[in-house]
Amino acid sequence: MRWILYDIGGVIEMVDDHRWPGELEERWGARLGLSVDELRRCLHAADLPDTTLRSGVAEEYWRGFGAALGIDTADVEEMRSQMWDAYCGEANQELLDHARSLRGRAGLAILSNSGDGAREEEERRFGLASIFDPICYSHEQGVAKPDPGAYLSALERMGASAQDVLFIDDNEGPIRGAEACGLRTVLHRDNAVTIAAIESFLAE
Repeated sequence: MRWILYDIGGVIEMVDDHRWPGELEERWGARLGLSVDELRRCLHAADLPDTTLRSGVAEEYWRGFGAALGIDTADVEEMRSQMWDAYCGEANQELLDHARSLRGRAGLAILSNSGDGAREEEERRFGLASIFDPICYSHEQGVAKPDPGAYLSALERMGASAQDVLFIDDNEGPIRGAEACGLRTVLHRDNAVTIAAIESFLAE
């Protein structure tokens, strides 16, 4: 059985993961009368839990976030909502529709660097579990791309051999990490090119 293994942000979600965190920092800093550097120093000093490699820590993180910035619960919840809106972006509907069309032809899975709470937020917005299984998040696996452990854990959960998997990501680092583990890869830049690569892989 062949598998298509997708990243989320920048692939099946249309979002610029390199830009939105800085944009939020600028917005939040302006709201609080802080520079971005001052905002970062406050949050760094709070020693918040790493939500990218740990699950079940989101509430602790946001409590500490609010305390570090001296804001009330309503403000924390508003900023948390803004963060998830930016994090999730919008569905790449063309690529999701193509993935749905592959059911019965290939296994469909996700391997994503993530933050605690991503499974719930992305499922609520996009219903990913109706298309992909397994969905492998870094905060649940405790390891992130491009660490080899991220790919090996995903392969184990898929029950797949590396040579039977095509991995799709929009960043060079994770692509190189996947190749080092023996996976075939596509650096996503354009839906048509990515879809053509998937179809070619499945036709081999």
